Amino acid sequence: MAYPSQLGFQDAASPVMEELLHFHDHALMIVLLISTLVLYIITTTVTTKLTNMYILDSQEIEIIWTVLPAVILILIALPSLRILYLMDEINSPHLTVKAIGHQWYWSYEYTDYQEVAFDSYMVPTQDLTPGQFRLLEVDHRMVTPSEAPIRVLVTAEDVLHSWAVPALGVKMDAVPGRLNQTAFIASRPGVYYGQCSEICGANHSFMPIVVETVPLKFFQDWLALMIEDA
Repeated sequence: MAYPSQLGFQDAASPVMEELLHFHDHALMIVLLISTLVLYIITTTVTTKLTNMYILDSQEIEIIWTVLPAVILILIALPSLRILYLMDEINSPHLTVKAIGHQWYWSYEYTDYQEVAFDSYMVPTQDLTPGQFRLLEVDHRMVTPSEAPIRVLVTAEDVLHSWAVPALGVKMDAVPGRLNQTAFIASRPGVYYGQCSEICGANHSFMPIVVETVPLKFFQDWLALMIEDA
């Protein structure tokens, strides 16, 4: 959950998000070192009154400033590609949930169970109870078991949407007529908030996403109650 004046990412709640945080820190350190070096060179060049013929015309330094950026790009590209493949990997999901974007709410269908499907609308500000978050709380949460691979099929009924939950490291476009898939594994039970991340019309800001991950036993109880109500 984000908090006011937060500068970094939300705390990771999935293995993929942990990898993304590590890669962010890795890339940011490289950028910091490059920025420091460039600033030092600019400051030195502007302030000094000395010249050196070996710096003004030198084959060795030209080789260095050609090869070094290539090495740096490789150091950034390799871990980036590794994470891309990890995010694309879906191995034997324990549960499949279909998320359908509408103007302006989400529908969820638990495709392994015919009777389990519901719409998820934002709770209006005047109906919020103490402890609930404005513009983030919904009337029906997407409930999944924790510590289990979950596949999410994402599509839309009308215009482009985007199903995104930052703490889980998940963001997938919802395109009408197309079925995209993503996956996550929640490391621990909790409630994770997200929002539509594709401008989709007047009420784009009012179709939040709430994923509640619970232990398997509690998920089975919730599932039995949903099937009974259906």
